[in-house]
Amino acid sequence: MTDAQYLDLAESALAAIERCCDQINENTDADIDNQRVGGMITLTFANRSQVVVNLQPPLHEIWLAARTGGYHFRHDGQHWVDTKSGDELFGRLSQECSLQAGQPLSFTAG
Repeated sequence: MTDAQYLDLAESALAAIERCCDQINENTDADIDNQRVGGMITLTFANRSQVVVNLQPPLHEIWLAARTGGYHFRHDGQHWVDTKSGDELFGRLSQECSLQAGQPLSFTAG
């Protein structure tokens, strides 16, 4: 994957996360405060806990940090996949945000 391809895919993933936050805030009482600075999005929940998603361009990865730990995702041609567990980025993000919000939340790439 070229650097340009990585940036296109990674920026698309961050934009999808922002869209999902907007939809969640409109359709639930989860009240996620999402702040984006460059290649990093910080999601802050009502209990003040956070999930951080940030780009790692030199490694062509997206990193996710949450209460349960840190995760590194690489694009496999179709999805962002965790380098250790094989979990998909948006599935893992949904699980982590649901845990921290105390209610089921869904993040998708589309």
